[in-house]
Amino acid sequence: METKHKKKELTVDQKIKRRNFISFGIFAVLSGAAYEGWQWLYHSPAEEQGVTAGAHKPLRRALNKTELFFRNFFSNNHLVKTYPKERAAKNVRHNSDIGSGGTPNLDNYMLQVKRLSGEVLNISMDQIRALPKTEIVYDFKCVEGWDQIQYWGGLKFIDFIEHFNLAGDTRAAYVGLTTPDKGYYVGLDMPSAVHPQTILAYEMNGKPVPANHGAPVRLIIPVKYGIKNLKRIGSINFSNKRPPDYWAERGYDYYSGL
Repeated sequence: METKHKKKELTVDQKIKRRNFISFGIFAVLSGAAYEGWQWLYHSPAEEQGVTAGAHKPLRRALNKTELFFRNFFSNNHLVKTYPKERAAKNVRHNSDIGSGGTPNLDNYMLQVKRLSGEVLNISMDQIRALPKTEIVYDFKCVEGWDQIQYWGGLKFIDFIEHFNLAGDTRAAYVGLTTPDKGYYVGLDMPSAVHPQTILAYEMNGKPVPANHGAPVRLIIPVKYGIKNLKRIGSINFSNKRPPDYWAERGYDYYSGL
């Protein structure tokens, strides 16, 4: 009569050791793959100097693909969360003075707007303040990893566009903004620029924006990280090509959207 050999059952200790061995093996394989991937990216060629620079070519391609993905799904219905004024920080964090150092000459300040036609408008702060004011209290986010609920007041950028008859210029793909000393500059995709929460801010916590936060007027664009929220706007221009962008030239994501 044929006898069947029963498979020897593993003890609890043996089962634990087996699972640990399999887990360690998988971890080792994945770690090796991650290391090889990092080495490949680290030694890949850098992108050519242009509107963007400082990143490796594969990384920049990935960033550009990500931008296209988000732009395809972006709309004016994409609103950041807002908060009551009492939640806003009393001491607003100050991160950098690039392009906005020193004390501005508010008496002679003019915001220069360069149209697609070549026409140049010079707009005073009195003209800006005379238009309906809007306020926003939202969570300002920095690419460094910190965030802070802040309270800003000013003129909606889309209202600015409509009042000064610039609607035709918004057919362009991009808006560029530069500080008066041209030390800092950003490029924005048009949908984000004309988003209903984007404002030309001249008040912070209900008072005039202080010099170190971009007086007399700065950009607040809640759908972007802080690097796009340019302080002390000197000029605005419209373009169908990507305008220069300070941090994109140093390897950061051009889109920098939330």
